Amino acid sequence: MTADCLPVLLAAVDGSVVAAAHAGWRGLADGVLPNVVSALPCEPAKVQVWLGPAIGPQSYEVGFEVQAAFAREIALHSNAGGDPETLFRPSSRGDGHSFANLAAIATVQLRDMGISNIYGGADFDTFSDHRRFFSHRRSGTTGRQVSTILIAPR
Repeated sequence: MTADCLPVLLAAVDGSVVAAAHAGWRGLADGVLPNVVSALPCEPAKVQVWLGPAIGPQSYEVGFEVQAAFAREIALHSNAGGDPETLFRPSSRGDGHSFANLAAIATVQLRDMGISNIYGGADFDTFSDHRRFFSHRRSGTTGRQVSTILIAPR
């Protein structure tokens, strides 16, 4: 269950295995996605991923310590020809704050592991879409979104 963190649902392309991860900035920085992917009994290239609703890059203002935690991802993204501001866009505050894009950070990590089938993520903002989503950052004490994945019986 999530309120602003990124739900990450993973499945083998053949449907034989599924997994789920709760990925906030700390989890992403601490390697939750590589840990989950390495536990799967299939090659990363045979995994597909859905990134669910999370706080969006226009709403998630963070301090410099958050951006610093992702120096590797920023370098990977830049070296692949990506704009670093896709991951962290500077805030107008001018004090080292920036707007973080959790879905883009997760995508960089997943691609680095060899996963190319990545869906979702970019069309959601739990903070600004109060009619559809709960947001801890917006409301403090709040509900949660439930993201589920299962293996269908054969």
